[in-house]
Amino acid sequence: MSCNSAFEILSGDPACGLILLADHATNRLPSDYGSLGLPPEAFERHIAYDIGVEALTRSLSARLGAPAAMSCFSRLLIDPNRGEDDPTLIMRISDGAIIPANHPLPAEEQRRRIERFHRPYHQAVSDLIADTERATGRTALVLSLHSYTPHWKGVARPWHAAVLWDSDPRAAMRLISALRDIDGVLVGDNEPYDGALRGDTMHRHCTEKGRPHALLEIRQDEIGAADGISLWSDRLAPIFAALNGEPDLHRTEIFPSRTDRIWG
Repeated sequence: MSCNSAFEILSGDPACGLILLADHATNRLPSDYGSLGLPPEAFERHIAYDIGVEALTRSLSARLGAPAAMSCFSRLLIDPNRGEDDPTLIMRISDGAIIPANHPLPAEEQRRRIERFHRPYHQAVSDLIADTERATGRTALVLSLHSYTPHWKGVARPWHAAVLWDSDPRAAMRLISALRDIDGVLVGDNEPYDGALRGDTMHRHCTEKGRPHALLEIRQDEIGAADGISLWSDRLAPIFAALNGEPDLHRTEIFPSRTDRIWG
């Protein structure tokens, strides 16, 4: 396990207008952090990364000609899909696993991880969006890919996929509708998580900026192997292409975040 960079950019046509994000793409760690005191099997679990998302993002980026930004470090080191002031930014315990190197964590070490990994990743996302919007002269459409476990604390999660969103319905509602048109696919709307999370990637780069966006979660047993990744790439590529062709999904419009009511 090694990682020498905070992010990886998958090249695409800047004039495409569509950007893909994978906040939890890999389970890698920089060599100077060792294994954070965890056994190797911990890095095969969802606590370390979003299983299947890296391969799916690579496939969709290539098929659509869309650029993508992927994190290059495990979420156990620091979670790029959290705000810098979020108490879950660096997890001490994750789904029953104690992360020895994260507890206790000196304040200067937290700052070091923010400056070395978290901020460079978000700067890369900002730069990618800016490059796309300069090339097109339009607001970019941003779609973020994640995955979730089939069960949580003994309770089955029946949804094959889910769309998370805060207050901007433009891309989210269309994506939910398109997924529900697929035979045999059960789709969650803000399940099993709520998409209103202040300071997360979508809030920071899209909700606050008025960019159309959606976060797609896929159940990990659906994309845990090559055949599932191929199936979901076949399903999603035409859906994403159709969304990208909608003129109102390339316009800036501010929808006040629900987090303003939840946390304000």
